[in-house]
Amino acid sequence: MPSPAVPLKIRFVTRDAGITRRTVLRAGAAAGMSLAAARALPAWAKPVAAELTRVRRPGSRPFPHRREGEDSLPQIDHIVVVMMENHSFDNILGMLPHKVRARRGVDGLPVSKRGTQLAVNLDSSGTPVHAQHAPSVCQESGVPRQDWNASHLSYGGGNNDGFVKASGPVAMWFWDDIDLPFTYSLASAFPVGERYFGSCLGQTYPNRRYLISGSSDGITATDNRTFSVPAKNGTIFDRLDQHHISWRSYNEGLAATLVVPGVFTNARKANFPKLDVFFSDARRGRLPNVSFVDPQFDIRSEENPQDIQFGERFVARVVRAVMESPNWKNTALFLTYDEHGGYFDHVPPPRAIKPDSTPPLLVAGEVPGAFDRYGFRVPLVVASPYARRGYVSRVVQDHTSILKFIERKWNIGALTFRDANAHDMTDYFDFKRKPAFLHPPHLAAAPAFGPGLDKCHALGLRPPGDPTPVS
Repeated sequence: MPSPAVPLKIRFVTRDAGITRRTVLRAGAAAGMSLAAARALPAWAKPVAAELTRVRRPGSRPFPHRREGEDSLPQIDHIVVVMMENHSFDNILGMLPHKVRARRGVDGLPVSKRGTQLAVNLDSSGTPVHAQHAPSVCQESGVPRQDWNASHLSYGGGNNDGFVKASGPVAMWFWDDIDLPFTYSLASAFPVGERYFGSCLGQTYPNRRYLISGSSDGITATDNRTFSVPAKNGTIFDRLDQHHISWRSYNEGLAATLVVPGVFTNARKANFPKLDVFFSDARRGRLPNVSFVDPQFDIRSEENPQDIQFGERFVARVVRAVMESPNWKNTALFLTYDEHGGYFDHVPPPRAIKPDSTPPLLVAGEVPGAFDRYGFRVPLVVASPYARRGYVSRVVQDHTSILKFIERKWNIGALTFRDANAHDMTDYFDFKRKPAFLHPPHLAAAPAFGPGLDKCHALGLRPPGDPTPVS
């Protein structure tokens, strides 16, 4: 049996009812955890352990009485992670409950009975700016912003009312099934997570570090500092190698897993093949146990100022390759986004357990903060033959939950306090019944480029990778 659930209720929080010193001390009195136990931890973890009791620690295994590396989910042999860039849940899936009858229970953008958008932020002059459908599938350049300061301003002390002040009206844009038919089709058929958050209020690099190492190790921004800050307790790849579990980081020239120095070594050169190898591996039924699949980040990641339909076509191609693979019958695919990209979401991120004692490595001008709160919600869809039909997860999760699912599969010890106490995402699956999606459902096609680009051009926008000639 797995170790007992964390009693501090940090996984089901919807606002600010997270870990407090009072609840910690109360739990500590019940548990009788000694400081001597905390002293046995590595130096970087001790200050956290001094306050937290009955909380799983770095190194703790999902199944303490089983050996590390032992398979606990024999139904799943292949885990595929596709992480796109820079969009909030409301920005991509906010209209899901209003467009798909079967998804009416999803916590998307609030609208009136007449369909009027109710989500609103005030600009710096006090003028209301409501959520609105984006004028095209092309994004503005440089906005909205999602840097450390902009993210904390957007959070607004828990009111989520600073997005427009941080980035202007563009922050209130959203897209829907007309723009993203494949994504909406996928989210209509397979489970979605409506309380899946980024791991911190920050940019791409810190959030992607959480995905593979359970912490940003102080990194707050997407800049070159990340390449000189190793993961103090290593990455999931170190553990996979240790137990001879196969993995690959497929890419179109740049693997996002390289945000942590030391992930790439000469011995691991074969673990970083190009994207065409992924499609070949999928077609031949030779996917590794763990796959990270990255787009071309300048054109198909969906970051601004890109055309979001370029990324939509990439996602559709990857998902279809997995579903048509001989490996599909034993696969779990996680589709998500690294952070909110500065776009509005109406659900305030709850408090989170700090991954370690490393504070944010702030630079001049960055507002004070800590890694004790999740980032804003981001889209999350889980596709697998064993996926629960019609399911909507309302469990608080973040990128370290995907990490925890990998750890859960092979009983791997946690890297930090964050992944140690993360939910393992097994709620998206039903392993007791016949697989509901052994034969993949029919999904909508990704859109052709032409119509979307025509509207972009009419607005004077030419996204990166635009295949049409300049007139």
